[in-house]
Amino acid sequence: LQLFHQMQLQGVIPNSITFIAVLNACSGKVALAHSRLIHSHIFSRGFESDVVVGNAIVTMYGNCGSLYDARKVFDKMPYRDVISWTAIISAYTQHDHGNEALSLFRQMQLEGVTPDGITFIAVLDACSNVAALEEGRLIHMGIVQRGFESDIVVSNAIINMYGKCGS
Repeated sequence: LQLFHQMQLQGVIPNSITFIAVLNACSGKVALAHSRLIHSHIFSRGFESDVVVGNAIVTMYGNCGSLYDARKVFDKMPYRDVISWTAIISAYTQHDHGNEALSLFRQMQLEGVTPDGITFIAVLDACSNVAALEEGRLIHMGIVQRGFESDIVVSNAIINMYGKCGS
């Protein structure tokens, strides 16, 4: 963040890659004010519509604990890929809003976006948070159908979900 501030003082114009790196440095409620300032710079430079930058903003707000800001950015994104969906699902899961995360997962599928292994890990964690065993079983079936059961991290998330759901 200090380097970004120095760049600003020296008149260096940041590009999308610069903003993504700076966003990745922001986390925790303490960084929320800095995060909003950086977001305003991104908006003024016109990078907010870039899906990769948008994904980084959603992730950043999630890491800062501002689900409201994360959702607001997510909802305004003109294009959302699997990473966008995973970022918002992860934000809700990370802050113990498992039911909303599961609702977003269902919406993602209705919109035709195919989950990847990281999405499955996040949504299984959401099931664990709210003891949604039946939904977890359905997600497990989807994992098997898509061939992700051989991924060790996904398999560990499956085991964790069943354990936390009491099965």
